[in-house]
Amino acid sequence: MNACSEDLRKEIIVACLRLEEMGYVIGTYGNVSARVKEGLIITPSRIDDQSLVAEDLVVVSLEGKVLEGRRLPSSELEVHRQIYVSRPDVGAIAHTHSLFATALSCLQETIPVIVEEQSQVVGGEIRCTRYVPAGQHRNLGEEVARALGQSNGALIANHGTVSCGRTLEEAIFTCRIVERVAQMRVLAGACGKLTLIPQEHVTSERERWLHKYGSAADRAVETS
Repeated sequence: MNACSEDLRKEIIVACLRLEEMGYVIGTYGNVSARVKEGLIITPSRIDDQSLVAEDLVVVSLEGKVLEGRRLPSSELEVHRQIYVSRPDVGAIAHTHSLFATALSCLQETIPVIVEEQSQVVGGEIRCTRYVPAGQHRNLGEEVARALGQSNGALIANHGTVSCGRTLEEAIFTCRIVERVAQMRVLAGACGKLTLIPQEHVTSERERWLHKYGSAADRAVETS
């Protein structure tokens, strides 16, 4: 085991266990990856998170060639790979089957921007892919990358979710926001017509969260 640090491998395993503890993945339904200089490192196929050890993780080039690992990479490798190729800003990805978000994926509808945390963390709408049958891995990867666009979260039709971040910690946080927004969408939708956040404020809040939130620059805006 030469490529990728031991610390990063441990961080990925911890992320998997956190997602399982939150109920966002069950058994082998879900996967996590991180960008590395070689391409990406991803969880293996058909290995329960509770059984994962560092040597199980698989290093893959951005062209899809397995560079290191004793296991097969996740069957959703193409989803991760094609996002990294199309989104240089993404440093980590988590695919989950969280309850409310997956339920909404069965409606195959976009979740519009309804709360500030969606503006800030996801950065826009949570769009849903078209349905891609199981086993069509390349097609699924292309479809998820298309639906994701420049957002950090998307629904995979009748399947689950994908969430991105600059770091693993941020990707896991995005998972939590996507699921929380899905719950809000269900609750608010049951009460009547949704009132959406205007696009200009979505853009400004995303910019603020990325570059100013919690800093002196943010404080300067508050007091100006």
